[in-house]
Amino acid sequence: MALTRPQFDILSEAISPSGGEVRFHPEAVQELERLGLLRAGQATPEGIQAMEPYRARRAVFLAAGFGSRLAPITFNTPKPLVRVHGRRIVDSLLDACLAAGLEELYLVRGYLAEQFDQLLYRYPTLRFLENPVFNETNNISSAVCAGGLLSNAYVLEADLVLQNPALIRPYQYSSNFLAFQTPRTDDWCFEVRDGVITEEKIGGENCWQMVGISYWSGPDGQLLERDLKEIYQQPGGRERYWEQVPLVFRRENYRVSVRPCQPGDVTEIDTLRELKAFDKSYDIG
Repeated sequence: MALTRPQFDILSEAISPSGGEVRFHPEAVQELERLGLLRAGQATPEGIQAMEPYRARRAVFLAAGFGSRLAPITFNTPKPLVRVHGRRIVDSLLDACLAAGLEELYLVRGYLAEQFDQLLYRYPTLRFLENPVFNETNNISSAVCAGGLLSNAYVLEADLVLQNPALIRPYQYSSNFLAFQTPRTDDWCFEVRDGVITEEKIGGENCWQMVGISYWSGPDGQLLERDLKEIYQQPGGRERYWEQVPLVFRRENYRVSVRPCQPGDVTEIDTLRELKAFDKSYDIG
C-alpha cells in the first residue's frame, strides 16, 4: 500500500529512531493504528512490510575521478582514499551506509583503480564497478556504469567527509538531494519551490547549496538508467554531470525533493588549501 508522507514519517521513526524532531500527526497515527500498521507507538510486522517499497537497498559511490585540485596528494592516491584525521575520506560514507542496513555497496572506480582493493579488508562485501573511460568523460560515465543499480539507492560522491552519519537513513519517501540553505554561494546550488528542486545552477543567492548525496526511488532509478544512457550517447553527452540528467535535461520525468541538512554535516575537500584547513597535520609549511 502507498503511504502518505505523515504516515511514512511516523513509521520510519518507529522502526529506526533518528533522534530528531518528527512532526506529530494525530490523524496519521490514528489511521496507522486503524490499518494495523502501528500499535503503542511501535510498527507492527504489517507496518514494517508496508515500508518495504521505501527501504534503501544499496549505495553507489562515484570514485573514478582524478581529483586534480587536490594535487600533488592525488598523484599517488585516489582522492576518496586520502586520509583525513587518520581516516580515509570514503570510510565515513561506507560506515554510515552499513549502519543504515544497506545490503549492497558498489564503488565505481577508474583512476588508480587497484588501490581501492585495500577497502576490502574493512568492507568485504563492497563490490567494484570499473569505469574504463573515466579520464575521457565527465562523471556521467560512472553513473552509466552503475545503470541498473540506481533503484532504491543512494548515490554518493566518494570524496565527501560525512560528519553526520544519521543522514543515511534506512528508509526514504521519495527521490531527493541533500542541500543546505545559504544566502549566497559560488558553488552548485538549487532553486526550490514547495520542497521540490526546480533548477540546478552554479552560484546564486538565497538558494540551496548542493551536497553530493542523493537518493533515488525504485521507479525513478529505472528511469535514470534509460535517461542516463540516452543523454550520454547524444552529442556532448560525455561532458555532462550525471545529476544534470534528472535535474536539467530530463527534468520533466522527475520530481526530486530537497532534503535539508546543515553546512557542517558534510564536507567536500576540493583543494589542498581546504585539506590543510580541515586537517592541520597537512599544514607543514
